[in-house]
Amino acid sequence: MDIKEMLQKIYEADFPAKVDLIALLKTDKDEDIEEIYQFADMVRKEYMGDAIYLRGLIEFSNYCQKTCSYCGLNIGNKKLKRYRMSETEILKAAELIYQDNIRTIVFQSGEENLLDIDWFVNILKTIKKKYSDIAITLSLGEKSFLDYQKLRDAGADRYLLKMETYNKKLYQILHPHMDFDYRMKSLAYLKELGFQTGSGNIVGLKGQTLEDLANDIISLKKYSYDMVSVSPFIAHPETSLSHIRNADVPMVLKVLALTRIVTRNPHMPATTALGSMGKDYRIDAFKCGANIVMPNYSAVEHKKLYEIYPNKRCLDENVGLCKNCLKGMAESVGRVIGQGRGDSLK
Repeated sequence: MDIKEMLQKIYEADFPAKVDLIALLKTDKDEDIEEIYQFADMVRKEYMGDAIYLRGLIEFSNYCQKTCSYCGLNIGNKKLKRYRMSETEILKAAELIYQDNIRTIVFQSGEENLLDIDWFVNILKTIKKKYSDIAITLSLGEKSFLDYQKLRDAGADRYLLKMETYNKKLYQILHPHMDFDYRMKSLAYLKELGFQTGSGNIVGLKGQTLEDLANDIISLKKYSYDMVSVSPFIAHPETSLSHIRNADVPMVLKVLALTRIVTRNPHMPATTALGSMGKDYRIDAFKCGANIVMPNYSAVEHKKLYEIYPNKRCLDENVGLCKNCLKGMAESVGRVIGQGRGDSLK
């Protein structure tokens, strides 16, 4: 079976065979890899169109109680200065996003237990009252069902909760003191409450195999998420994985492309992490399935402190400036900037 036949096979299958995905992930022939990218781009065009949607990102707090072994925000990083934006700062950032004609705000923070949910709920209500046509995406980590309910009632539309790996044993190794089953239950809670729900994985984790990556792709298909994120591992010096080599970019792009082919119609970002690996690989991501990008509207002093991984791009750039850059990026690959909220196609 040649590469085109194999791609067509996994595209048409209700659930692709793991052995076929592993074979595609193994290939290192340039012409085969290009076939994978082109097939994914065709699927993206068929299901998602040519729009690239902008999501205005506000990294409003870097407090975190978790001990994830790959993340610079982990509670063990005593060198990191912690911050939480004020209500005034958050509302100003939201205003700038709206003025730039972006209709999705993404609120991201560490997974902290000190966040006053009622305080944050009031901020969400203020934003939704002022901007009735805006969508709010949250990435705050694990919360109780009651807190998720409060956030949903306040007007939050979407929630991203990444698994990073669907190998339960590997998950427990990488996430000390966390519970794989509870995280999966949290995703079920979010769906039950009517959130457009997102998840995803990290490629290049210590101990990860091609079988794990194939299983990730099948799992992302199984749970039919509205949003799917495929990110590269980038080693942070203040983590236990500081000595591990960064992810292989072609492998990250292959996983992204195969995820697009198998899952078809979730929104998929060209992650900032892919733009921070020596060159801006977000353009490559757009060519193999991605249709979302997130300009950062956090203040410079906060962007520098939201250090999930080191050497994040555009840290010294003033708020909102990358919007024009991203428009040019979209045009360079024959795409257009999407208008409106860009809701789920599920």
